[in-house]
Amino acid sequence: MAIMRLGRVQIRVPNWEKSVFYYKNVLGLIETARDENHVYLKAWDEYDHHSVILEKADIAGLEHMAFKCEFAQDLDLYEKKLIDYGVAVKRVPKGTRIAEGEAIRFQLPTEHWVELYHEIEVVGNGMPSVNPDPWPDHLVGIAPPRLDHLLVAGEDIEAATRLFTDVFDFHMSEQLVDDKMEVKLATWLFKTNTAHDIAFVKGPNGRLHHVAFFLDEWVELRKAADIMVKNDVMIDIGPTRHGITRGTTIYFFDPSGNRNEVFAGGYITYPDFPTITWTEESIGKAIFYFERELNERFMKVNS
Repeated sequence: MAIMRLGRVQIRVPNWEKSVFYYKNVLGLIETARDENHVYLKAWDEYDHHSVILEKADIAGLEHMAFKCEFAQDLDLYEKKLIDYGVAVKRVPKGTRIAEGEAIRFQLPTEHWVELYHEIEVVGNGMPSVNPDPWPDHLVGIAPPRLDHLLVAGEDIEAATRLFTDVFDFHMSEQLVDDKMEVKLATWLFKTNTAHDIAFVKGPNGRLHHVAFFLDEWVELRKAADIMVKNDVMIDIGPTRHGITRGTTIYFFDPSGNRNEVFAGGYITYPDFPTITWTEESIGKAIFYFERELNERFMKVNS
């Protein structure tokens, strides 16, 4: 029984046409399908049919996040574990979304919806599996190779963190605590070997802080900033560096007001990775290592 990785996010975008153009031509994701109210997208080095679904909606935000399981029977096993843990679970039938099989769906203590799934159509990354080049031709925009992580806000992040660690065997790479070392203000959790697959921060329930996409190195991050400026994308902060995760970063907004991030670097984690703790007095350095302070927008704006 294993969750392999963050598999997809479904993002609500009220500014429909501009948002679809942005995700395809500025961020540089590849469209794989669409229906009347959804566009399905993937990053170029992902093999599954999609990792991002844009949903036409009245308000911005996260409709749900989803994690891919290794085996089909994992859905039954996790369903039982969730019910035993006191979490209500419902089944999402096969074919509810294009190219997907059955899923299970449940809500976190932070009011975010989560799905677990296994079956999804595999479309490849545009290159052969024998003697491939390092990247395919005809990439556009920033062109990240993969979806990396997301940060969500909620009131009871300790309960959400316990659910992920107790039920799904996630590990905590880092935490931000108050100066008395008593209250968790944010947690960073991993299931793969990245610095984090999901993070929680204290804030209003059900809110999305950002969805992040991976870039290979700093020079690609610098080029991404150039592409953002050329396309009049609103940059929140960066390029800069995190103290937490040690990664380099730019935060910016899609045309509907959802914050995105491109993220490079960061350390490698393993199940025995010790939890790193930051105290509230060092929050500026923890989040933005170079600037050593947070801007108000980063602290208060989410979708």
